[in-house]
Amino acid sequence: MFPEFEVVPAVDVQDGEVVQLVQGERGTEKTYGDPVAAAERWADQGARTLHLVDLDGAFEGERENAPAIDAILDAVDVTVQLGGGIRTARDATDLLDRGVDRVILGTAAVENPDIVADISDEYPDSVLVSLDAKEGEVVVSGWTEGTGLDPAEAAGRYEDLGAAGILFTDVDVEGRLDGVQTDPVRRLVAAVDVPVVASGGVATLDDVRALRGAGAAAVVVGSALYEGRFTLREAMAAVDSP
Repeated sequence: MFPEFEVVPAVDVQDGEVVQLVQGERGTEKTYGDPVAAAERWADQGARTLHLVDLDGAFEGERENAPAIDAILDAVDVTVQLGGGIRTARDATDLLDRGVDRVILGTAAVENPDIVADISDEYPDSVLVSLDAKEGEVVVSGWTEGTGLDPAEAAGRYEDLGAAGILFTDVDVEGRLDGVQTDPVRRLVAAVDVPVVASGGVATLDDVRALRGAGAAAVVVGSALYEGRFTLREAMAAVDSP
């Protein structure tokens, strides 16, 4: 997973449309049109991986945007990681059988850590555990509920259970286009041997470089791409250059 640093475009879907939220708050969203068109655009621009999130699923616990996700899987030929509303091992394995390359588990992994091992035993290297943090605490259920968990400590436990990687979203800066915080990423990278994928706050090419410098294996970028702060090709060139 991520043999070289990657810039991974986000395709977050709510009510059948691409949206970006500010700090995960419903009602703050800006819409960016058709999910399939977005996925095809990023694939055409050279994305090796797409980060798909069913936001309705994340909030409600059921995959409300399955038709849009299925259409994306049919439309593009790149690696796809998907989260949002995946609550059981059966949900995950059905998606992996459908063609999703990696499933992202957040709430389900916190409520039932053994689900990570259950899926990983059958589908090795297929589980990204999502550790989304507000003020240093892991939050779940669409970032609405605190867990009392420290992200770095939790990451080590999930690595032991077979997680292929950790997706870390810094909710404090997510969607604000104000820049990233590298210290939490460094803590996570130091805590585990599996790849850490960073998300949240990217506004400039320097932010992308900073997260790579902090040890992240990849960075998920949403608002900055949709708002035209830079292009995917520019971001890929920025991290490919010495």
